[in-house]
Amino acid sequence: MPTELANFISQHGYLAIFVLVFLQEIGVPNPVPNELVLLFAGYLAFNGTLSLPLVFASAVLGDFLGTTLLYSVFYYFGKKILEKKPRWIPINREKIEKLGKIITEKDMWGIFFGRLIPYVRGYTSVAAGFLQLKPKFFLGMVALSAILWSGGYVLVGKFSGKYWDVVLQKFSGTSTLIYIILAILVVWFFGRHIIKNLVKNKK
Repeated sequence: MPTELANFISQHGYLAIFVLVFLQEIGVPNPVPNELVLLFAGYLAFNGTLSLPLVFASAVLGDFLGTTLLYSVFYYFGKKILEKKPRWIPINREKIEKLGKIITEKDMWGIFFGRLIPYVRGYTSVAAGFLQLKPKFFLGMVALSAILWSGGYVLVGKFSGKYWDVVLQKFSGTSTLIYIILAILVVWFFGRHIIKNLVKNKK
């Protein structure tokens, strides 16, 4: 974690967390992965610098609004963007089309699980907008995935606060991939139980 970025988050708190998450969700790269930003935000809640509920809300809201904006842009202007795409926009039409087929087959659950896969998260929002999937399906699944993904990382940062130095040292290279895989497994485990409860309640 660059010292300047850590100081920025510490000084500006909830706004910094929201902005960093929001920007990465719309495709603007951060100096470090969003996962590390969220873990650090959770650590700040652990040491009492910030409030856990407000950190959680800032992260989830930045995630939800950022990806919703990306979805909305491609929902209304997707075809024009892909037809006249400038070279500097890192959008791969083939990836969008492949992901679009998966989303179409899985319906709204394709959106949910797509938003829980690193590097596929952004493309999921783009594909959903390009395919003009109904907002009511998209928004519900994105809200749930934001709570599980961004909120989940915040909670991991909070509850592993005593070992922050260890987490920071190992969050690089191959270790990063391991942490991401573990996070996905945790999110999947809790998400499955939440979904089962929702289905039971509907019945």
